[in-house]
Amino acid sequence: ASAAAPPRRAKRLRLPAAARPAAAAAMLEEAGEEVLGSVLLKASCLPLSFLLVLPAVLLLLLGPPPASAAHEFTVYRMQQYELGGQAYGTRNAVLNTEARTVEADVLSRRCVMMRLMDFSYEQYQKALRQSAGAVVIILPQSMSSVPQDVIRQFMEREPEMLAMETIVPVYFAVEDDELLSIYEQTQAASASQGSASAAEVLLHTATANGFQMVTSGAQSKAISDWQITSVEGRLTGLGGEDLPTIVIVAHYDSFGVAPWLSHGADSNGSGVAVLLELARLFSRLYTYKRTHAGYNLLFFASGGGKFNYQGTKRWLEDNLDHTDSSLLQDNVAFVLCLDTLGRGNSLHLHVSKPPKEGTFQHAFLKELELVVASQFPEVKFSMVHKKINLAEDMLAWEHERFAIRRLPAFTVSHLESHRDGPRNSIMDVRSASGARVDSRVLTRNTRIVIEALTRVIYNLTEKVRLSLPSSSQSSAAALPRPPLASPPHHASSLPLSPGGSC
Repeated sequence: ASAAAPPRRAKRLRLPAAARPAAAAAMLEEAGEEVLGSVLLKASCLPLSFLLVLPAVLLLLLGPPPASAAHEFTVYRMQQYELGGQAYGTRNAVLNTEARTVEADVLSRRCVMMRLMDFSYEQYQKALRQSAGAVVIILPQSMSSVPQDVIRQFMEREPEMLAMETIVPVYFAVEDDELLSIYEQTQAASASQGSASAAEVLLHTATANGFQMVTSGAQSKAISDWQITSVEGRLTGLGGEDLPTIVIVAHYDSFGVAPWLSHGADSNGSGVAVLLELARLFSRLYTYKRTHAGYNLLFFASGGGKFNYQGTKRWLEDNLDHTDSSLLQDNVAFVLCLDTLGRGNSLHLHVSKPPKEGTFQHAFLKELELVVASQFPEVKFSMVHKKINLAEDMLAWEHERFAIRRLPAFTVSHLESHRDGPRNSIMDVRSASGARVDSRVLTRNTRIVIEALTRVIYNLTEKVRLSLPSSSQSSAAALPRPPLASPPHHASSLPLSPGGSC
């Protein structure tokens, strides 16, 4: 895969505001009215070509109005990458064109400005069909002020905006007072031109304020050989050599229509937060002999997750094809993938093949059901079965990478479908009203995963209830000795912190 990455510094648009002094404008208006009136009165004796040429001659004699002001603001270009031979996103282009809003009838070779609050996918498509010079979508400074229906609508359209390559460069900018003023003036000018006559449009062009969009900055260059960084850690179990291995995975990168604006608070900052809390908890449990379980634990934070899980694919190749000694080649109990766990009152276990009774996978499924039903009845839990579709350009979930290599795997997520908008959206931020990560929900889901996993590792089914704190104060988790050792006379207590946050 190759990707066209934006330069280290985002582009800046320079907007010269063309304004002629009021006296000159008044003189031009009076002269224009006098000349046009004379022409109209004597239209019967003047050729039509003279009527058409005269306003243009006036504009040429007067010359272009000088720029009286300029405003620079940072813009972020839409994604551009190639995956599997298919190009996605927008091309880069040098921009030097006049600003318009969607209210204008003619958008060809114009820079079309749109606000998120008024965003319409149909109007966006209109700008593309008319071969606009560029599109600039203006985002509010704080997403918390945006209504939920606006955020939801935009998240639903983001995948369509990236579904194919477009030659029209698309930029995003964060709103400020000056940029908002420029937008409002441009909107008023665009709306007035829609109902004006040809003569009025020409006269308005000569006298009214206008804005020229100009980009500056280095051109983007395609990255032909890019590296993916993944992080691996392990905890070795206590006992024999052929211990079962549980692999816990979360991809750490984010994705959205604009790379520099993609934060990925829920997808997949929440999954990484749960991964880190699991690593922290079990690293403490494995420190003490009495709680050192007979399972190898392998933690993997993968890169390239949003690009068809390329980091996981490379990691599997390195461990299964290019080495003779790997925990993945031995007794893998199951692979637990963590994805989007920061919102909602639902949890779903996504599988490519339903687990068979008597397997480690089935045991974990039953423990999840038991924990949710007994301790978190407000949570709706279900197993979602979806077969792997190799004809698709992108895999649905990360566990499918492991299932392709015949490793038992599943994904835990609050999303019921891999196509849900929050997984790939610049709206996925902590402050957004419609896609906000709830730290209480994240803590609750962390507790559910930890308890279900602990019950499997320590064989605690219906023996003991793991007590995790619900506040910043620490509490104790009563854990018996691992099954490989003799039962303890009393439980050991370890202080635990609340579930991770992103």
